[in-house]
Amino acid sequence: MRSKALSIPGAWIFEPTRFDDDRGHFAAPYQEAVFTEAVGEPLRVAQANHSVSRRGVIRGVHFADVPPGQAKYVYCPRGALLDVVVDIRVGSPTFGRHEAVRLDSSGYRAIYLAEGLGHAFCALEDDTVAGYLCSTPYAPAIERTVSALDPALGLPWPADLTPVLSDRDAAAPTLAEAEAAGLLPRWTG
Repeated sequence: MRSKALSIPGAWIFEPTRFDDDRGHFAAPYQEAVFTEAVGEPLRVAQANHSVSRRGVIRGVHFADVPPGQAKYVYCPRGALLDVVVDIRVGSPTFGRHEAVRLDSSGYRAIYLAEGLGHAFCALEDDTVAGYLCSTPYAPAIERTVSALDPALGLPWPADLTPVLSDRDAAAPTLAEAEAAGLLPRWTG
């Protein structure tokens, strides 16, 4: 498995080796030793999430209050998605910037984002599955969202898809509104 830090501090890509034979294929999308070497600490897993989305569904930009925050390790075991990490940490040198990575079921590439980063993805195919390991359990009282369609963020959603959002995500504040309301985490760099 190879790992690579993204330009946003606290975000990495992990690319496992895929082994093919006449039975099919095998890959290990999460490998603790490689993860710990790259990130500097093991991933604490408190919950595993699984979502299935139709083409055009956008989930996010989601984050949790810090502390405790919620780190995520995301991969796509079926279909394809465009996964986006957004730096929403006030005071961060990359505040407001994003990185987008295609995750799909051919390579099982994964993305990790530390506590305090925003996360969103768009399903590029029907029946796309996102699997993610989370460092803390779901806690509705501290879960937040920023608009994935905020023009100031300029997230690279495919132009040929009609966005499908939950009511919560459709009503989410822009990054500037969330900052003005004091909802965003602070950079502790």
